[in-house]
Amino acid sequence: MIIRALYTVLLALVAPFLLYSLFRKKEGKPHVGCRWKEHFGYSPKLSSNGQPIWIHAVSVGETIAATPLIKQIKQNHPELTILLTTTTPTGAKQAEALGDLVEHRYMPIDFSFAVNSFIKRFTPSQLLIIETELWPNTLHQVHKTGIPATLVNARLSDKSFKGYRRISPLFKQCIPALTQVLCQYDSDVNNFAKLGIQKEKLEITGSIKFDIKVSKESQKDATTLRSNIGEQRPVWIAASTHQGEDEIVLSAHKLLLQDIPNALLILVPRHPERFSHVEQLSASMFKTVARTDVENIKPSVQVYIGNTMGEMMTLIGASDVCFMGGSLLGKKVGGHNLLEPAALKKPMLTGPSNYNFKEISSSLINAKACVVVENDRDISCSLRELLMDSHKRQTIGKNAGEIVESSKGALSRTITYVGLN
Repeated sequence: MIIRALYTVLLALVAPFLLYSLFRKKEGKPHVGCRWKEHFGYSPKLSSNGQPIWIHAVSVGETIAATPLIKQIKQNHPELTILLTTTTPTGAKQAEALGDLVEHRYMPIDFSFAVNSFIKRFTPSQLLIIETELWPNTLHQVHKTGIPATLVNARLSDKSFKGYRRISPLFKQCIPALTQVLCQYDSDVNNFAKLGIQKEKLEITGSIKFDIKVSKESQKDATTLRSNIGEQRPVWIAASTHQGEDEIVLSAHKLLLQDIPNALLILVPRHPERFSHVEQLSASMFKTVARTDVENIKPSVQVYIGNTMGEMMTLIGASDVCFMGGSLLGKKVGGHNLLEPAALKKPMLTGPSNYNFKEISSSLINAKACVVVENDRDISCSLRELLMDSHKRQTIGKNAGEIVESSKGALSRTITYVGLN
């Protein structure tokens, strides 16, 4: 009680700064707008009656991870209302892609009054938290109300474990509220257990991200885009890049053009607020266009900026090789999920920093489905080799697809554990 009280006081002190960052408008980025009240528990009612299942996915990555689970739940229980919460407006924008499958609301900030208001408004039957998003007051109120709470697709890297261990007294406030923790790997179970979660609450289900399905719509859009680019033109994508990586990627493309002059780079920054800056950076070096500006990509175009949300599968599908960003910045980011290009059977490049997806990255690298690169020259050399050898691309892509297929099943196990099969 005392620990949570101290935490609440600290949260009250930092909340204005957190909310300012969350609410302020940023160029090219979705914003909360008039929905800011939802963060304080004042949310519009749902369009349907009954107790919804509440799924919380903090932002874009977690919403994407939750998508197969949401689709499977709706397939099993069409009448069930799914209340999806996100914290960020980019997560809310990603939720729009789910259409009528969910009703979206913003997650209340972790004050008891806000969470209580939210729970009374919606009376959810259970709470599924995607990956590891633990808020002490939220979980306390959920537990007090008798709502089962499950961590789904839970992961706790060694780095995150060290962080939680520093605030162990606060973390232990969350444990009673957790009905079960469905972990991706053995290493996650071990780390959660070392933090004090009872072993009977811990299960290994695998990663539901392996149960990714490529929609017919994205396949069709990818085919259309590739036709607009040119079927025979060599195309590579740099996906989810961060500040500091764009320069490396563009330098690699400059080197590549010396050997493959008609190569096209599709560059997709991770954060929407950086779309405009990255486009300007690219335009200072290459003939550059953005996806929102043109429909047909002329042969003179050298860089194509992916400045839309929810189209990553389409953009990767239209490419021959995928470099995954967030992996060239040392310990700062820790890489992004390689399973989207793997599911599309694309050969992949990644930088050496992959601790966020350690097991997935290792399995793909060991299966010779992914190549580790260190700098612009490594990237350009690997691209040159792959883009000039279609047989090698097909072989590596096949290896990637086999890893995804052999690792599926986490979704059905998760559905069983949460009682929605």
